[in-house]
Amino acid sequence: MFSWLVLFLDSGAKMSNYLKISFPSGTVRDVPRGSSAREALELDGHFLAVAASIADKAVDINAALYEDCSIVGIEANSQQGLEIIRHSASHIMAEAVKSLFPAIKVAIGPAIESGFYYDFEREEPFTSADLELIEQKMREIIAEDGAFSREEMSRSEATLLFEKLGESYKVELINDLPPEVTNVSIYRQGDFVDLCRGPHIASTGKVGAFKLLSVAGAYWRGDEKNKMLQRIYGTAFSSKQELDEYLHLVEEAKRRDHRRIGKDLDLFQVSEEAGAGLVIFHPKGMMLRYLIEEWERKEHIKRGYQMVMGPQILKADLWKLSGHYDNYRENMYFTEVDGQSYGIKPMNCISHMLIYKSQLRSYRDLPIRYFELGTVHRHEKAGVLHGLMRVRQFTQDDAHIICTPEQLSSEIKGVADFVATAMQIFGFEYEVELSTRPVKSIGSDSDWELATSALRGALVESAIPYDVHQGDGAFYGPKIDFKIKDALNRKWQCATIQCDFTLPERFELHYIGEDGLRHRPVMLHRVILGAIERFMGVLIEHFAGAFPLWLSPVQAVVVTVTDKHIPYGQKVLELLKSAGIRSEGDFRNEKLGYKVREAQLQKTPYALVVGDKEIENGTVALRKRGGEQLPSVSVEEFIREVVSLSQRYE
Repeated sequence: MFSWLVLFLDSGAKMSNYLKISFPSGTVRDVPRGSSAREALELDGHFLAVAASIADKAVDINAALYEDCSIVGIEANSQQGLEIIRHSASHIMAEAVKSLFPAIKVAIGPAIESGFYYDFEREEPFTSADLELIEQKMREIIAEDGAFSREEMSRSEATLLFEKLGESYKVELINDLPPEVTNVSIYRQGDFVDLCRGPHIASTGKVGAFKLLSVAGAYWRGDEKNKMLQRIYGTAFSSKQELDEYLHLVEEAKRRDHRRIGKDLDLFQVSEEAGAGLVIFHPKGMMLRYLIEEWERKEHIKRGYQMVMGPQILKADLWKLSGHYDNYRENMYFTEVDGQSYGIKPMNCISHMLIYKSQLRSYRDLPIRYFELGTVHRHEKAGVLHGLMRVRQFTQDDAHIICTPEQLSSEIKGVADFVATAMQIFGFEYEVELSTRPVKSIGSDSDWELATSALRGALVESAIPYDVHQGDGAFYGPKIDFKIKDALNRKWQCATIQCDFTLPERFELHYIGEDGLRHRPVMLHRVILGAIERFMGVLIEHFAGAFPLWLSPVQAVVVTVTDKHIPYGQKVLELLKSAGIRSEGDFRNEKLGYKVREAQLQKTPYALVVGDKEIENGTVALRKRGGEQLPSVSVEEFIREVVSLSQRYE
């Protein structure tokens, strides 16, 4: 009897001191209570994790376990693992900066898609020499392999700690936390302490390979009314090979920078004299834009869209009715005419709704598809303006489809098919995201659910894979975003489909149904290429200025060997232009090699060399922009070939 009782008590003690831990392999193991996530993972053969996920929450690899749970190792080569490495690298950078410049105040330092950054308050600007010093100090900290240790404390304790350290930005962050948050977490490594929710790698030595990249200005919390801080950007990877590959892409991106190529090829300018964020297109840049826009017009007409155009300014009352005034006012410009307030349009939808309302509509008229290459204006902050990519005036290939609820799915599928065709023609792969209701929004829950379900259903029925981005929708409706990938595998937002039940309600749009009663239509806001300016910038960098033949502003340049060949060269040039081939002549008194090289530097697809032999035979000698020399052909044969190649995108 006594022995049975001892056995029972021993068994109970064993049960209370062990946890049931589930692993992705499906195995369940008994793990001593208080074991670290690392120890649990190693019991199941996982030795490469830099952090762990417990019940879908990321935690430090050394976090202690006190309850039964499922656990997954987060490895360094995963996206989540890379973010943790980069976040840890930002803390190491902050420690290095504080060690070198003790008077500096630290702000925030998150991981971002391409690496990490940390914001600092310092009167003197950081120099390239400072970055080298900081990098060297970071290497020393990494070599010491000091532990990242997490500690939880009350808000008041944390406030007192950072007040003593003189870190006013941390104090402000704590004070702005919601009242229900009573405790916060801090991380220490060496003498450095930071307010942070984590997780982090186990120790500084696990950071892998890193590089500091640049310094930029950044307003505290992104508000231009706040103090300007200095932001140091860096990147980190789990291996040096990955870092080297990334740095190569960075250099390639610099080589492809559309601002530099735009200047070299004489495409456009952004002049401070004219105003920041306002693009001036030069003849070649305008030709590129014309080609894109003409393609747009033809493709939209083929798909049953009607071309329309609205005014640049509309009464402020309309923007209040639409919800833009309350939800988008900070991005708009306003003016006054005859004592009446007007908003300069940031979007084209209002005019399209007014066109729809101009007459009675029947269900037989629907769907109606209005298309406008509409120029809009948005008040972008000076710090985010960037060449063609982020401007204050731009043109959208904007369309609004007004349809019955029953037509919604087929119209969404039609737009998705249009996007697929466009991306194939322009040579881009793309990914798809579904974005749901944001905190700042208008409309009923039921309408948002209907709109989101319609978008999701169309993607599923079309077998289009997609990711969900919670809370990233427009203020008036959920959306599908198509993000294209360029030659450097960078992603750019272009096409979008936004499903809107709210604006038709606010503007009292209706149609007469088959039953003779009034019904409310649904509206799809959509773009295919998006902002023409941004798309041009992406195209320039994707092709490094060497556009496909059909998009090249200049398709051929006629190059003479000497001055005596100019009359024949002029005749060839006239024939090319008459055939619709965009061409120029280089009849300068320069060496032939120099002129051919100039044509190649201008990314012109063909240089047509004319000399004695070509005059005698009625031909042209062809040089491609890559340097390849082709056999001589007659002018007529060259024209036929170029015209044929230029039409292949169709």
